[in-house]
Amino acid sequence: MAAEIREVMGIREASEYLGVSRTTLDKYIREGRIPAFKLGKRWKFKRSVLDQWMEKQSTPREKREGRKRRAGFG
Repeated sequence: MAAEIREVMGIREASEYLGVSRTTLDKYIREGRIPAFKLGKRWKFKRSVLDQWMEKQSTPREKREGRKRRAGFG
């Protein structure tokens, strides 16, 4: 049987999905570096939002910075 793919993940599933430790993920949450939301007392992550975030993070730094500079002079 195939593993169920959920859109909303807890911190354990998100850390496995991203390939980082739970400690690192906790740090990213505290620093506001990763998109997450609280449901009750627990942090949750939407798979589609994490995918978009990872895509943005994988954009070359020079390209991201160039966009920011151009935006200010348009």
